[in-house]
Parts: sequence; C-alpha cells; structure tokens
Amino acid sequence: MLWSRPVGFLLDHVLYKTSVRGRSNVPKAGPVIFAGNHISYLDGPVMFGAAPRPMHILVKKEMFAGFLGRVLRASGQIPVDRSGDRAALQAGKGLLDAGRCVGILPEGTRGSGSAESIANGVAWLALATGATVVPVAILGTRHGGEHRDSIPPLRRRLSVSFGAPLCVSRRSGESGRVSMDRAAAEIQAALAGHVRDSVAQTGQALPHIPPLRKVQ
Repeated sequence: MLWSRPVGFLLDHVLYKTSVRGRSNVPKAGPVIFAGNHISYLDGPVMFGAAPRPMHILVKKEMFAGFLGRVLRASGQIPVDRSGDRAALQAGKGLLDAGRCVGILPEGTRGSGSAESIANGVAWLALATGATVVPVAILGTRHGGEHRDSIPPLRRRLSVSFGAPLCVSRRSGESGRVSMDRAAAEIQAALAGHVRDSVAQTGQALPHIPPLRKVQ
C-alpha cells in the first residue's frame, strides 16, 4: 500500500490543484474514520491523497473490475455492496481495531454533497470500534450543473478540509438502535456543518444535482 501514497499526491497536486486544510485535526495515532461528502467519482481518491495518514476506503463493488479493480484491491480499498454489506463493515472494523484508518462517503451516492442525510454504516463503525470520526469536506470535484458521472478537467482547483474530530458512544440504558440513530445524527450534523463552513471559507459552491444517466 506504500506505493499508493505517492499516487494520491500525484492526483491531488500534479493532475489537480488541491488546497488542503485542517490536517492538524487528524489524530496522529489510533483508529480514525474519515467521513466525507460525496459529489464525484474522484472524492475518495482526492480524500485519500490529501489525508495525513493512509486509509482504506469503502468503494462500491462495481468499481472492482478490470485494471481499476486490481489497483483498488492492491492499494487496500474495500469493496462494498450499497444494498447492504456486513462483510465490508466487518472488514472496516478489523482495520480500525488494528488502529488504522478507514474512509467512507456516508451519503452513499453522488449528489449535492450537502450531507443532508447519511447511512448508518459510519455510525455502526464508530460505535463498534470507538474510532474518532473526522468530517471531510470535498469541494470542486464537480461544479454547477456538471453531470454526476463527469470527471473534472485536469488542473482544476479542488479543496479538501478536515474538520474537528468527534467521538460517539453508547449511553447507559440506551438500546442499540437508539444509539445508532443518535450517533448517525451527530455525525451527519458535524459533516453537514463542516461542509457549509468550508463552502463559506473557500468560496467553492456545491453542485446542482442533474439526473443520473439512464442505462441503455
């Protein structure tokens, strides 16, 4: 996986012009969940390249095909079935239990990136491992009315900002479902707020949401 770090740097700082903020918010040791907003295919790789620590990102299983799939597996990324995948979460838990870092785009699908709603998988991981959650705002990977499937032109200015870390935990007497819902709400609020702050600080707006392309 060591070779993937220079590749991430190449993507962020040679192919694109990425400004990075908030690296000091990332704990230097111990398990960390990077929870980023999702607007483009490039969000995961850009987050990977900007982070001060290497991470294993949950990536939809459809991407694990052909040459790209071999690269993803070789760099330690985790295939996930978005319809529900306990195996991917268990793989992430194992990495976090070992003190490593896992990246996740909890909105699930590419949209406006405002993080108005997220899936509960990130909350389950945080509660099950005690890992610190770092919200990540990714901006510029898609502009205005660009299609969800579009790839940004080379040398575009991108922005990655790592927000204030938070920890979630179960409360005494609280059921597992209530704990999960509360933790997800706390993470969603932190991510959405951090995205709004990053938009204000950078001047880079979130995209509109054009429809997904129909499969012919």
